[in-house]
Amino acid sequence: MNFYHMTTLEQWAKYQKDANYEAESLVSEGFIHCSYAEQVEASLKRYFVGCERVLIIEIDPTLLRSKLVIEKSRNGDLFPHIYGQINKSAIVKMREKIMAI
Repeated sequence: MNFYHMTTLEQWAKYQKDANYEAESLVSEGFIHCSYAEQVEASLKRYFVGCERVLIIEIDPTLLRSKLVIEKSRNGDLFPHIYGQINKSAIVKMREKIMAI
């Protein structure tokens, strides 16, 4: 089952020419936050308030090179966490979302 990582266009641009992408949370928390499809909207509302545009990245876990762990998070819900960089070859789709401000 594919899952999603959300980021700002500015953060994505830092790695645009690289083979891998790294979210700031990898340094600060040790992993990259992701969500399942049904969790995306709630995650956007929680973490991207005030952002005008957000990039939603769909990841195929079978193509991911870094360690993937499904862990309990807020409200005991399970979320995918990536313990390493996201190799761009695991990204199957990206779309930009305009946020309501």
